[in-house]
Amino acid sequence: MCIRTLFFVLILVVAGQCRAQDKIELFGGFSYVRGAIEVRPNGPLVACPPNCSPPSPVTQHANLNGWNVSGTYKMAGLLGLTADFGGHYGILNGGTTHLNTFLFGPQLSFPGRISPFVHGLFGGAHESVGAFSTAVFFPPGPQTAFAFAIGGGTDVKAAPFVSLRLIQLDYLHTRLDGGTQNQPRLSAGVVLHF
Repeated sequence: MCIRTLFFVLILVVAGQCRAQDKIELFGGFSYVRGAIEVRPNGPLVACPPNCSPPSPVTQHANLNGWNVSGTYKMAGLLGLTADFGGHYGILNGGTTHLNTFLFGPQLSFPGRISPFVHGLFGGAHESVGAFSTAVFFPPGPQTAFAFAIGGGTDVKAAPFVSLRLIQLDYLHTRLDGGTQNQPRLSAGVVLHF
């Protein structure tokens, strides 16, 4: 019992020393995206005449729940570099839907007990949609394309090296299936400071 207490106190002291430097932040938590997915209407089964074009894509929306993790290295003052990864999962027309993002960019954090931040992240997104249970629409094939997220949030200090990310709200822009999708991403979780 005494060894565990000593170990716990040692961790708090070391974490407090690391906190004084506060160079690295690691975030992990729940995330939600209101996914905008381009689907194609099921066209006629006969061949298209010479002047006929295929049916135009239709945007449908799916509620995608998942996770968001990021790491931020604080370079100087308020400025840091962030690597952000997310995985979001749901169902659209009976088909499983996956949206994964991998984004990188600058972040400005304003230190304090309540610490707001803003960031601009750029990278890519990968989407895959399983077979639909309806014959009205065709799902898009798996694809990877450019994406960016602009947003921010608020962290609240809970312990010397732990904060709670009450909210992170991003405007997530993707270019999948030949179109552009503008969708909100909402995240919340725990931040560790080193």
